Amino acid sequence: MTLSTGNMAPDFTLPTDGGGTCSLSALRGKTVILYFYPKDNTPGCTKEALEFRDAMPGFSKCNAEIVGASRDSARKHDRFKAKHELNFNLVADEEGTLCETYGVWVEKNLYGRKYMGIERATFLIDGEGIIREIWRKVRVKGHVDTVLSAVQEL
Repeated sequence: MTLSTGNMAPDFTLPTDGGGTCSLSALRGKTVILYFYPKDNTPGCTKEALEFRDAMPGFSKCNAEIVGASRDSARKHDRFKAKHELNFNLVADEEGTLCETYGVWVEKNLYGRKYMGIERATFLIDGEGIIREIWRKVRVKGHVDTVLSAVQEL
């Protein structure tokens, strides 16, 4: 099944940085920005994380939580979060279940070489758990501003 706007967002419970866990159901009542990125400490992923970090005051005013997700371990997330002073949770989807459920584990092509990887994507989920917006094949530049505008319109 491919997720679309208007669908209920699939629940999950995964480990996070700092030894905690994060579940979508525990965030009910808040707007959730669930963003998928390929790998900690790579240029595009770092830039995206820093932009979400810097925009956090705007998201907080809208009662919105940001959750980043990749297949990196919680230990790698700890280092990434500390290095860049990130102010939101990073979930460790080491088995790839969340990526599969949200349809972001896709075949990629780099210089003619095909491989499986995470498609950079963002899901805007309202307080009732309904997907209100999906951005796929995200280009980092300007993306966080676009997401914040959509959150402010909810």
